[in-house]
Amino acid sequence: MRISEDRGGQIGHYLQAFSMVRSSGERVVIDGNCLSACTLLLGLIPRSRMCATDRARLGFHAAWMPDADGRPVTSATGTRALWNAYPNSVRSWIKRHGGLSRKMIYMEGADLYAFVPSCTGVTRQLHARSRHHDRAHRVRYDAANASSYRR
Repeated sequence: MRISEDRGGQIGHYLQAFSMVRSSGERVVIDGNCLSACTLLLGLIPRSRMCATDRARLGFHAAWMPDADGRPVTSATGTRALWNAYPNSVRSWIKRHGGLSRKMIYMEGADLYAFVPSCTGVTRQLHARSRHHDRAHRVRYDAANASSYRR
């Protein structure tokens, strides 16, 4: 699976989608923005099954919900769910960069490669392994809403 320009969405959808990807055995290539709830992959997909290209960038912020007037209000419950899903090392990085707040903080380059291996040299291996994976069990991932289903 390739993630590119994913702006995030509802946490529950991402938990479900990435749990299915984890169970499927598919490998994940982060090849662009993976923002907000998309970052949950750090706690759900094994490090050995993902890599990041030089275009990869993760964006973290506190969870929010619209209030009665449609304005965003920070969700303590949602933020706690994000926080609890991240590995301790990612939590430490987030703390060092100001914590989860309304302001997006970005992880890329060397910071990102400390948590997700670079795809340099392994992209061909990932594609070869994906081609050999049983397509009946492949998980479809739609970045717009992180819905997933089996083909």
